[in-house]
Amino acid sequence: MRDLRVRWALEEAGIAYDADLIGFEDQASPDYRARQPFGQVPAYRDGEVAIFESCAIVLHIAGKSQALMPTDEAGRAEVTCWLFAASNTIEPWVAQLATIDLFAADSAWGRERRPEVETFLRKRLDELQTALGDRHWFAADRFSAADIIMTHVLRDLRHTDILADYPKLAAYVARAEARPAFQRALEAQMAAFREAEKALAQG
Repeated sequence: MRDLRVRWALEEAGIAYDADLIGFEDQASPDYRARQPFGQVPAYRDGEVAIFESCAIVLHIAGKSQALMPTDEAGRAEVTCWLFAASNTIEPWVAQLATIDLFAADSAWGRERRPEVETFLRKRLDELQTALGDRHWFAADRFSAADIIMTHVLRDLRHTDILADYPKLAAYVARAEARPAFQRALEAQMAAFREAEKALAQG
């Protein structure tokens, strides 16, 4: 779930937050649609600021924290560029592959489409690994908001062994996942789902 991106950004920035889990009925409600027109998760409120789309939320949080965004104009531009590269250039192919594998693996169209999607995805991963080179992070010589989005996108390949063919990218994801802020965000997300499942089980 993409709320992990937002949780991670808040943890890196050291900003306290409260999270409310919602169900399918909530997503379809007029109140929630007023906050998130497509009924998706997450939606975010910060004082007078109310926004949706996880990348926009992470970018907003980054604007409040030097831990996620450099203060110089060139650094900010580079972080923003790589954040959009993750969501616009890499994620569409990752999402297509995941959709086929998780929801249409046995369908005729899925079997026909998957090889082409994987070919295009691997082309992008080749280019991405070349761009990363021997650096630890993608922008401004430091961890940033861009790495939150890029890592989360690449994590959606963990149901495959594709990243094993890209050792620098695999090491990059492992490096990001080892960050204490990521571990806290992941545990908070999982704890919330465990509580929700417990409540459902208790009726």
